[in-house]
Amino acid sequence: MKITIIGTGYVGLVTGACLAEIGNDVFCLDVDQRKIDILNSGGVPIHEPGLQEMIARTRAHGRITFSTDVKASVEHGDVQFIAVGTPPDEDGSADLQYVLEAARNIGRYSNGFKVVVDKSTVPVGTAERVRGVIAAELAARGLGGGMTHGFSVVSNPEFLKEGAAVDDFMRPDRIVIGIDDDAAGQIAREKMKRLYAPFNRNHERTLYMDVRSAEFTKYAANAMLATRISFMNEMSNLADRVGADIEQVRRGIGSDPRIGYHFLYAGVGYGGSCFPKDVQALVRTAGENGHNLRILEAVEAVNHEQKEVLVDKIVARLGADLTGRTFAVWGLAFKPNTDDMREAPSRRLIAALLARGARVRAYDPVAINEARRVFALDLADAPDALARLAFVTSQEETLVGADALVIVTEWKEFKSPDFTHLKSVLKAPVIFDGRNLYEPLAMAELGIDYYAIGRPYVQLDTRTDARG
Repeated sequence: MKITIIGTGYVGLVTGACLAEIGNDVFCLDVDQRKIDILNSGGVPIHEPGLQEMIARTRAHGRITFSTDVKASVEHGDVQFIAVGTPPDEDGSADLQYVLEAARNIGRYSNGFKVVVDKSTVPVGTAERVRGVIAAELAARGLGGGMTHGFSVVSNPEFLKEGAAVDDFMRPDRIVIGIDDDAAGQIAREKMKRLYAPFNRNHERTLYMDVRSAEFTKYAANAMLATRISFMNEMSNLADRVGADIEQVRRGIGSDPRIGYHFLYAGVGYGGSCFPKDVQALVRTAGENGHNLRILEAVEAVNHEQKEVLVDKIVARLGADLTGRTFAVWGLAFKPNTDDMREAPSRRLIAALLARGARVRAYDPVAINEARRVFALDLADAPDALARLAFVTSQEETLVGADALVIVTEWKEFKSPDFTHLKSVLKAPVIFDGRNLYEPLAMAELGIDYYAIGRPYVQLDTRTDARG
């Protein structure tokens, strides 16, 4: 099938590469010439395991094209995926200007029946707005009505985890398709059924529903996962006060099949491009419809506060004035296997340390370049603070002479360090762990002061547990 992907961001690039991988002829459009140049030179503008290799393979077989030619992109694809960004406005609502501009271009250049697929995460009712924009453009061309230049707008939300997106797309647990029950919708249904047939060979994974329900499903799914994270972070903060171990609690409640273990890890809050934005957008949608989502308002508030918890532990141990202190920071991306710095907890933590006069040496396996760009913007009005932030090329380099190690992202390479060497190069054997990578008792036995999230600070010499 001939497929057009509008937008070569995270969702668009993964979608385009995976659809090309299974044999489709894919045209990827972006208005950012820099991105297209990177892709045409064999690079990839985002970090996602397996993606660069897949793009190289499909380019070699002529199944994927990257271009800024809008007219050619519309003429190419019978199915037009809109996968552009929907950043939050100042009021928290989703900014649909790029979605609607994509729709406008489809109407301007349509050369036949088009299935227009909203792949971007969009508020309920967006498909109707897309439909109106396309219809208006076709009418302006004198092409309104009839099936020759007809179209159908479909909602097909993505459920991709950064760091595992290629596998998620190629082995989906569900494919949600919202579609109209009319003549154009029936044509679209058959095309979507054909497109996703390779993913349904073992068993049917496609869930058909009305368009508004499909749009709502994506927001509801992300809101549920964000709620689980904030719930566990609330429990971890209480565990700190009552003397419980949140890891033991997690195992206790996760063993209940009605609850399960996924997204039950306490930490320093969620980040990335989806959860923060989607929770805010859903709260905003509720407000626009005269309803308050009190649980999600609390989820957002808890997550905002959780990003300061590690700073509070550092201040409690080392004092409010951190002038002259140096901190080694492991992990900058909001999660492992990505270079995504959007809403990353490291941004709040590092800014807070710098504001208290500290120096920071930071390392991340893949996010260093993106971190440099982001912190240059974050600290543009604080050049003195920016001068005290150094990005280094190894986790070892962060440690030498540092007053403490702070862990923010749970990369695999951080899970089993040489603790004996670590103790020898730090000024003092102190670890503040925002991801609970290590066992408090084991750390105490090694002579390391270990402060985690909702876990006991163990002091073997007094044979008592204090709270970190």
